[in-house]
Amino acid sequence: MRSFRVSFMCVLFPSRAVAGSLLGLLLGLLVSPMLAGVAVAGPVEQALALQDASLVVSDGRRLLIADEPDRLLVPASTMKLITALAAIERWGLKHRFETRFYLGRDGRLWVKGGGDPYLVSEELDRVVSALKAVGVRTVSGLGLDAQLFGTQVVIPGRSSSNNPYDAPVTALAVNFNTASLLVSAGRVTSAEMQTPITPTAQRLGRGLGDGKHRINLVDGETALGHFGEVLKAKLQQGGLQVGEQVERGAVPPSAKLVYTHRSSQTLGQVVKNMLEYSTNFVANDLFLLLGEQNGRASMASAQQTMERWARQTFGWRDFSIEDGAGLSRGNRLSGRQMLDVLERLRPHLDLLSAQDNAADVRAKTGTLRGVSTYAGFVRRGRDWLPFSLMINQPVAYGFRLEVASALTQHSALRGN
Repeated sequence: MRSFRVSFMCVLFPSRAVAGSLLGLLLGLLVSPMLAGVAVAGPVEQALALQDASLVVSDGRRLLIADEPDRLLVPASTMKLITALAAIERWGLKHRFETRFYLGRDGRLWVKGGGDPYLVSEELDRVVSALKAVGVRTVSGLGLDAQLFGTQVVIPGRSSSNNPYDAPVTALAVNFNTASLLVSAGRVTSAEMQTPITPTAQRLGRGLGDGKHRINLVDGETALGHFGEVLKAKLQQGGLQVGEQVERGAVPPSAKLVYTHRSSQTLGQVVKNMLEYSTNFVANDLFLLLGEQNGRASMASAQQTMERWARQTFGWRDFSIEDGAGLSRGNRLSGRQMLDVLERLRPHLDLLSAQDNAADVRAKTGTLRGVSTYAGFVRRGRDWLPFSLMINQPVAYGFRLEVASALTQHSALRGN
């Protein structure tokens, strides 16, 4: 049974005197800890009173708080916890993603994308050094093979904004398919010393106001073109001669593998950063890789793979997984299911960031319009207790943080 909620409705009154009396009454309610025997509700009690919400806390043996534990709600970015767990169980924390480089008979340098989500500018510097070390000095052109995902990936819930969190996902990508730009008096340059400016980035930067901007690369085809431009510039900066022509497609069977680049980032580091910065690109990149079958991956295959894994791992029946980042409002999970995930993530607690000003909370937030979620662990004594808060109605942005902080002192968790 839900707690009763007291709400105040602002209405117009015919006189200032009446309005003043009402204001005095409201102030009295705010400053008095008790009025007519009714205590002012704390954050946890306020959360329990919400209509479209669930709050669940466990000690690993039983539920200490069980408010709508089986109600299916939109998890938003707490969905990344499931993606993280599935990736860890598939590949292990020490796994490193690979990108392969080939030389064709015509001297073209082919790059076969393996879905490395952290192929950033600094990694390409290492690639150039490695290619020089194996004797590559001149290439007739570039070949880009991004066929693992293709360039037309449609992610449920992804919008058409130019914000980094709406970046397209491709198997061959640099800097998370974003560009960091500096605009001054209409001139567009790179805002990162390690990243050369490209024709694609300059085109996308036109019309932006003065200052620094980080934008996404719009779509898969544009992102792939930008990758080729950055790689070419890096090769030239390293002293290699590079022909003008760029091809897209599959690596020719006759091409010779000359270098396999293993990311400097382990999966553990990738996941930790993904959870801390809530990087949608990384989450859906991993999601797609989890669905890879015979050298191809799609959102449909990833959805099927993830739902099958969840049924086999947890025995779930009612739920829906549409993307790995939590962008889709079609994702549906219950608080009890989220606790299943957290219990399995317990050995990897250090992957979750501590809440600002609350070292006793380690958790992941989730935010969509009208959706505010938070899932992770709160510490009571020596124990870390898993909790899930899913609110599918408008609330203040920081409310979930207040609830988690209050849980560390709440009477329902006393003795743990």
